Amino acid sequence: MQMSPIIAVHLTAAVSALVLGPVVLWARRGRTQRPRLHRALGYAWVTLMVMTAVSALFIRDFRLPNLGGYTPIHLLVPAVFFGLARAFWKLAKGDIRSHRISMQVTYISACIVAGGFTLLPSRYLGQILWGQWLGLV
Repeated sequence: MQMSPIIAVHLTAAVSALVLGPVVLWARRGRTQRPRLHRALGYAWVTLMVMTAVSALFIRDFRLPNLGGYTPIHLLVPAVFFGLARAFWKLAKGDIRSHRISMQVTYISACIVAGGFTLLPSRYLGQILWGQWLGLV
């Protein structure tokens, strides 16, 4: 299977966000807080999430149940934008607790849950992982 450039961009941004997310959350927690690191990596993470969401709009699948090539997993695109907007809104209002919760929910739903769905054997990346790389399917 040949990977298209848009899928390569999407995959790179998604995996980078998946790896960077816990570091961003850690930089603001614990005994020693690192606000500069948290802010810098946080903006990088948000940029990666926007790249992931925008690139997802150009990835369509006509085999699965879809509407114009958009499958149910594409519902995470507006969810990502809503979660990020809500988190920045709460931050601007000074509501740090709600900001933290919004970012955590966005990370879990968009990175971990969506990532899990993309690795199902019926999905493109799942076929690559389980079929080509591991030879299990």
